[in-house]
Amino acid sequence: MEQTKLYQKISSRLGELEKFSPMKEDMSIAQLMDDKGISRRDFMKWAAGMTAMLSLPASFTPLMAQAAELTDRLPVVWLHMAECTGCSESLLRTDAPGIDSLIFDYISLEYHETLMAAAGWQAEHNLSNAIEKYKGKYILMVEGGIPTKNDGMYLKIGPQAHTGLSIAQEAAESAAAIFAIGTCSSFGGVQAAYPNPTGAKGLSKVTDKPVINVPGCPPSERNIVGNVLHYILFGTLPALDAYSRPKWAYGLRIHDLCERRGHFDAGEFVQEFGDEGAKKGYCLYKVGCKGPYTFNNCSREKFNQGTSWPVQAGHGCIGCSEPDFWDAMGPFEEPLGNRLYHTLYGEGADKTADKVGVALLSATAVGVAAHAAIAAVKGAPKTDES
Repeated sequence: MEQTKLYQKISSRLGELEKFSPMKEDMSIAQLMDDKGISRRDFMKWAAGMTAMLSLPASFTPLMAQAAELTDRLPVVWLHMAECTGCSESLLRTDAPGIDSLIFDYISLEYHETLMAAAGWQAEHNLSNAIEKYKGKYILMVEGGIPTKNDGMYLKIGPQAHTGLSIAQEAAESAAAIFAIGTCSSFGGVQAAYPNPTGAKGLSKVTDKPVINVPGCPPSERNIVGNVLHYILFGTLPALDAYSRPKWAYGLRIHDLCERRGHFDAGEFVQEFGDEGAKKGYCLYKVGCKGPYTFNNCSREKFNQGTSWPVQAGHGCIGCSEPDFWDAMGPFEEPLGNRLYHTLYGEGADKTADKVGVALLSATAVGVAAHAAIAAVKGAPKTDES
């Protein structure tokens, strides 16, 4: 019953959005897919994957496909603050654009410094015009930390010398939904690492509006596009964790779904890069993997068109989707328990990660020995005394 109600609610919302005029009259998502050689079947398979990723029933797949086809109904303003543009690059740098990348190209980007042709006064005009024209209707995506020291004097642009802080606050004030894309925008990132000379902060620290954090350095393209689709489907914020991250993407630890988890449980660890354990794909915890402390879906969604991710490639997770990871997770190639200083998590997690595998291995050995002994007794020939 609840599922039926939700289906009808989403159908109704998409029906309302469909009444809006598309902002790109000369292009449709169906035409775009056809031009790029992506079949309808591939598109529906992608929609089914996105539906599962958002923890929706498989029967909602047609709604997901419809939502993707309506992505040009909502204008998007994308701001760059103190960052490296890596989050945008995760969507753009691909030799064979996936559906996620194509949808990002297709949505109505009213302002994006990396992509737009406009520059100088024209770019400033485009931004102020988009904020005014689509007030209360546009999606705001912010990439990069917000410098706040010295009255936020940093990132000044244009003849009016608007600061990055004032631009972010103004854009956030009129947005229908706000997404902090990447760890810099979510939590400050490397700019906020000690001693944080510019006073860089996450977007949520400089606005009173609700902000959905999509951390990662960078986050996967699927996590970025998935949040846009979630908003189109529901028109509301997704279920969030304590750090305002969507639970559908950040509800599990890297450790929970890691393909090396079996080696961890068996007490099989890489002791140093290049050793026999590394060649056999053993657990990377002892060479610094922060998977036990990091919440993200990298191990499931991966990067580079889903081909790989850092742990699969042989390097441990560095915890980049966690707050203050640059300070809290380093050194990146040593376990947190080896640090000279007090860690954010204390020693409990390290004791668990360092000892549970060995303990389980010992318990397994005892169990195997006991099983063998019982089997030997049951299978022994009877003696005359018996």
